[in-house]
Amino acid sequence: MRAKKHADLAPEALELVAGRFRVLSEPLRLLILQALRDGEKNVTELTEIAGSTQPNVSKHLRVLQEAGLIGRRQEGNTVYCFIADPSVFDLCDTVCGSLSSRISAQSRLFARRR
Repeated sequence: MRAKKHADLAPEALELVAGRFRVLSEPLRLLILQALRDGEKNVTELTEIAGSTQPNVSKHLRVLQEAGLIGRRQEGNTVYCFIADPSVFDLCDTVCGSLSSRISAQSRLFARRR
């Protein structure tokens, strides 16, 4: 199956696309997105899942929010985060599927060499 062909993008649009990929290039941000896939979580929960510090997780949450990928709501003193742009999972699923196919093909190659 071939992807849809998009018209050539202007340099400004390409910069926006590159910016989205930069946001997704950090493993901790991907972990946060993965954790939020099943529903909203508060910052404390995300900090525990990430195994990181609260300031570090908050920094990454801010980047994800500025990119429009997550939203935040406050309830009392607790901040809850949620996925604001679920289309990010289409991209993640595409990349994961491609990596899985590549790993399977490499595995078959190595199995033949034995």
